Amino acid sequence: MSELAPVPELPRRLVYLGTPAMAVPPLEALAAAGFEIPLVITRVDKRRGRGSELSPSPVKAAAVRLGLPVSHRVDEALDVAADLAVVVAFGQLIRRPVLERLAMVNIHFSLLPRWRGAAPVERALLAGDTETGTCLMQLEEGLDTGPVFDRVVVPIGPLTTASELRTTLVAAGTEQLLRNLTSGLRSPVAQTGEASYATKIDPAELEIDWTRSAAEIDRLIRLGGAFTTFRGKRLKVHGAVRRGVAEGSSVLPGFLDGSVVGTGTEPLHLLRVQPEGKPVMDVVAWRNGARPEADERLGDRP
Repeated sequence: MSELAPVPELPRRLVYLGTPAMAVPPLEALAAAGFEIPLVITRVDKRRGRGSELSPSPVKAAAVRLGLPVSHRVDEALDVAADLAVVVAFGQLIRRPVLERLAMVNIHFSLLPRWRGAAPVERALLAGDTETGTCLMQLEEGLDTGPVFDRVVVPIGPLTTASELRTTLVAAGTEQLLRNLTSGLRSPVAQTGEASYATKIDPAELEIDWTRSAAEIDRLIRLGGAFTTFRGKRLKVHGAVRRGVAEGSSVLPGFLDGSVVGTGTEPLHLLRVQPEGKPVMDVVAWRNGARPEADERLGDRP
């Protein structure tokens, strides 16, 4: 088996591979820093809604705005005489024949080998990790298994949302990428420790089980998209807080006492909810309109 292409210490001509919004800031920073970017590779345009209109990926939209050529075929990275390819949340595995001809580095949003895979930010938050970070790694065939050039640690606070954490990690990873590309990529170090895998979030995971602990439910709400049901209709929960209500409180899981809802441990104070087909509202406004009865429970289905 052939060796992977060697990573140059000071590359100047880069191919960029990325797809979602979190991959846009590194691309913009590389262009602003004066790196040559002869090609940007991203996913094909997708249909938006029920119509026939196609929507480009956020990275493609940014590349077009920057006047950079765009392709949807990874093999075309080999045709532009690049020194290096930079990969950020591309969403596809790169085949070994490409890696043997063009070295690639990747910003991965976790402290590898913890949370390899598609949803490292979300899984770190849901697991209750107190820190995560970014790794600049050499890309190889395995899923996020390559050796690491640089690591940056980012704390996860008790109130941090996934959106806030994602923003912090993107900023840290962008700075990390520019620093290493301009000061020189040294020899990477092999990953050590037990690996864990960050599978994509299944939509069913976002439904709140009120018998779980308040800490678990709080993290799910901070992830974004958490929901329950009320009178058979979906009720999204956009904000809640743990205010130190003692364990053993008499509020049963899913039942309401004012703005407080019972869980498997201590109750949570709901802050903002969104009834089906309506805007986000303060929980007091929702209660004033819905007027829950004492025997009604969040999460019940007809």
